[in-house]
Amino acid sequence: MVTSHFPRMHGSPIQVGYPEMIGINDVTHPDYGDAIVIKEDEIPLFWPCGVTPQNVITQMKLPFAITHAPGHMFVTDKKDSEYYE
Repeated sequence: MVTSHFPRMHGSPIQVGYPEMIGINDVTHPDYGDAIVIKEDEIPLFWPCGVTPQNVITQMKLPFAITHAPGHMFVTDKKDSEYYE
């Protein structure tokens, strides 16, 4: 898996298939973002999400925090090869 070579970024998925094992009751109705169609011959993969810590920051009512918005990641001048493991 391509993302497994970048453990300091997204890394490997935390779950392969069986979304209910990680608390996802209905994969067709996500808490955030758009729903996707999972075809019969496809197995869903799940990665941790930056929205979860964002919710924690909001609940803590911190006066200042740097994070990202769903679908918008941090941009840097570093090359992928500098992170590849």
